Amino acid sequence: MAESVTLEIFIIGNEILIGDIQDTNTNWICKEINSLGGHVVRATVLRDDPGVIAAEMHAALQRGARVIFTSGGLGPTADDLTLAAVADGVGVRVTLHEKALQMVKDSYDAMYARGIMAQGGLNPAREKMAWLPEGAVPLDNPVGTAPGVLLQIGATTIISLPGVPSELKGIFNSSLQPFLQKTFKGGISSMHTITVRCNDESVMAPVLSRVVPAHPGVYIKSLARTLGETPELDISLTAVGSDQSSLDSLIGAALQELKDGLTSIGIVHWDKAQP
Repeated sequence: MAESVTLEIFIIGNEILIGDIQDTNTNWICKEINSLGGHVVRATVLRDDPGVIAAEMHAALQRGARVIFTSGGLGPTADDLTLAAVADGVGVRVTLHEKALQMVKDSYDAMYARGIMAQGGLNPAREKMAWLPEGAVPLDNPVGTAPGVLLQIGATTIISLPGVPSELKGIFNSSLQPFLQKTFKGGISSMHTITVRCNDESVMAPVLSRVVPAHPGVYIKSLARTLGETPELDISLTAVGSDQSSLDSLIGAALQELKDGLTSIGIVHWDKAQP
């Protein structure tokens, strides 16, 4: 099975860490990347602190992440500092990118024409969104005004996206697709879930401790629920790779051993209905 692409995610914004806004972007990105066969190894929430962002970016490069996502801090206000901090963290300067500047102008002009904005064109705050790390490429934002940004640093690609979920998803699902298709090269994820008539993970521990190490290519996880809420819980089996038949074989072998083990200790189980 081919080695999966490793990723890190940085969610940036004071509003998240003070509880004003709930972060949903991490969950969404993780699901999308997993479906492509990628492997998210770390997700971190950071304040709008340029020094901290730069240090964390440098550390991620040192850890060897193949892809780094940032979310938030691309807008026109003074606390939108992500791109300058990314540039600092990887050792490049920021420069005014003419294509990005035109993207920003076109977005504001289009919104003005639709009556969404009071004025079109550019001003210093809007121009700020076109100052990108040197060598970066702007990504068209079909929903908002701030372009996404793609920066290649050695073997690592840094992708900076807006924090507004609709804008992040809009870029991910449109202008970022060529990069994703090239990087993951048909990578896929496959999952099978069973439900067991047992709400005590400790009872199943002997079975899981035997099955899990025997199938290193399959991620097996019991999904605990609130005690007393239901007498059941789910166990999911997930594998990533590039060939569906190989993934089905990996999961099938692990699933059979898991079911046999559960049956041997008297735990009733059944395949979970797929949504």
